[in-house]
Amino acid sequence: MLASSSSSTAPDHSRFVDGTAVTTLAFDRSGDLAAYAAAAIAESIQSHNQAGKQTVLGLVTGSTPTGTYRELIRLHREQKLDFSNVKIYLLGEYIGLNPESPQSHLTSIRHYLTDHVNIPAENVLVPDTTVSVDRIESVCNAYEQAIQDDGGLDIVVCGIGRNGHVVFNEPFSIRNSHTRMCTLDPVTRRAAASDFFGEEYVPTHAVTAGLETILNARKILCLALGEHKAGLVREAFEGGITDRVPASFLQEHPNLELLLDQPAAGMLTGIATPWLLGNMSWDEPMIKRAVLWLSEVAGKALLKLDDNDFRVNDLHQLLRHYGPAERLAHRVFRMMMDTIDYHPAGRDDQVCLCFSPHPDDDVISMGGTLIRLVEDGHQTHVAYMTSGNIAVFDHDALRVADLVTEYNRLFNIDLDRSAEVEKQVRRGLDSKQPGQPDCEEIQRIKGLIRWSEARAAAVKAGCQEENLHFLDLPFYRTGTVTKNPVGEDDVQIIYDLLLKVKPHVVFVAGDLADPHGTHRVCAEAIFLALGRLKEKNQPVPEVLLYRGAWQEYALHEIEIAVPLSPDDLELKRKAIFMHESQKDEALFPGSDPREFWQRAEDRNRGTADAYNQCGLPEYYALEAFTRWNGEPI
Repeated sequence: MLASSSSSTAPDHSRFVDGTAVTTLAFDRSGDLAAYAAAAIAESIQSHNQAGKQTVLGLVTGSTPTGTYRELIRLHREQKLDFSNVKIYLLGEYIGLNPESPQSHLTSIRHYLTDHVNIPAENVLVPDTTVSVDRIESVCNAYEQAIQDDGGLDIVVCGIGRNGHVVFNEPFSIRNSHTRMCTLDPVTRRAAASDFFGEEYVPTHAVTAGLETILNARKILCLALGEHKAGLVREAFEGGITDRVPASFLQEHPNLELLLDQPAAGMLTGIATPWLLGNMSWDEPMIKRAVLWLSEVAGKALLKLDDNDFRVNDLHQLLRHYGPAERLAHRVFRMMMDTIDYHPAGRDDQVCLCFSPHPDDDVISMGGTLIRLVEDGHQTHVAYMTSGNIAVFDHDALRVADLVTEYNRLFNIDLDRSAEVEKQVRRGLDSKQPGQPDCEEIQRIKGLIRWSEARAAAVKAGCQEENLHFLDLPFYRTGTVTKNPVGEDDVQIIYDLLLKVKPHVVFVAGDLADPHGTHRVCAEAIFLALGRLKEKNQPVPEVLLYRGAWQEYALHEIEIAVPLSPDDLELKRKAIFMHESQKDEALFPGSDPREFWQRAEDRNRGTADAYNQCGLPEYYALEAFTRWNGEPI
């Protein structure tokens, strides 16, 4: 039975989504989602505190719930939310990992929550996975019993893994399972590879709370963020219950709330094709979306659609109120034609600023547009927001240290100091344990590698060296994959650059599905700095959003499409090739086996093909952008 939301009111900046098997809320901003989830947890804690009862939470770690945990910290600090009678059971942990390891779930929950609230240390529990394998079963049984002795879990906060898992309940887990040891799926290990600086260092086993344990909780908050979760969300909550997708078992829970940001909700029927669920109100964006969808499912160019295509694909209402088909098709055809723009910053001289979260995002994501901006005579700046030093292989750092030592020997330059640095690098690499961060010297060398590659790539695209800015934002300087939240120093650095450059047009990575999370954090900092410009009555530039290497905008979302010629794409490829440390095999490639240049070209040519299939002009490749609506993410 489909969940009904007609009797409820969605919180501000969110909407109920029809068509799913559970109560589903889609939020405009991830911050609103975090605030809603934290408020639900806080309400339970406060009601239990007033009744003199303990609140028992089952929590997970990872990037998805961190916003919720930060909001709980804020509620504790500003509204005196009392955690003294809260007990937390971590629902998973890696086998054999030291509890103090930066990758352990215990370390993570301390960093993101418990070290910042007044919860007793003894009330934060995790299975002891450091015992011998023959004792793991007894540890699991004792952990399960402890949960039962505490009356079960009041609230579970969980997410959805890339293979549909919940906690570490991998595909084909048993519905009535309890806390146990499990073998990690290759997809899960690959997703965790960046945390451990390589898939080979990810443990092969973990302890997980079972599906039965989770489903016995009195309330479940299931969170999902980003486009990369959209397909799984649809499969788990619009499809049937299946052990192939363990998250689908959550449909059985009577008090489950599925909380999504808009990208994660993007493939649900109620978001993607709401006209299939019944009558609806039509506006310009929805008409565009529906007619483009019809062109795809009918396999016809826009101007070839007829009335019957609308009728057989459940678009009777649209045809009746806005038809005939010819009128609707021409309307959307003109909308799409208006997106094609050879000169995205106009023809008059402008100052353009591309913010690149990592040192290669500029040329990978909008290298063709950079080429076009330079050709159009615009003063084109690039701001590299982070060093990207964690994404360099150890052997590359050692090679550079060795090269510099030999370079100095050849030219008789400070031989003793360069030899000492090389020794420090070798000692640091030899003593580093799998998954541990680098020492400062190695981090600096890896940052230098990314700096030199970024400069060479931008120059290859036509940019001037004096227009390249390396910001090295403080939030990134942790030496590990886990980054700090955006701080005042980050925003001020960006604000100062905006005042210095005075751009007319700013390009920002709007790819919120970035597996590293850095794109999302950088966008947040940029938007805060732009807001400060507005507050201080400074000119605010036009803001165009591009996508990173992971995803492309859907056709109906694209507002500007920049045509690229074969020569443009060839030059873009050469610019990407300047990032030698990321070529052939990147340290954090994600789940896509293609190299970054291949992803970029396939995406750009795929966008052009999609335009062509709609009956629009046939281009070799297209880079796509949307306009920022002025709202924070």
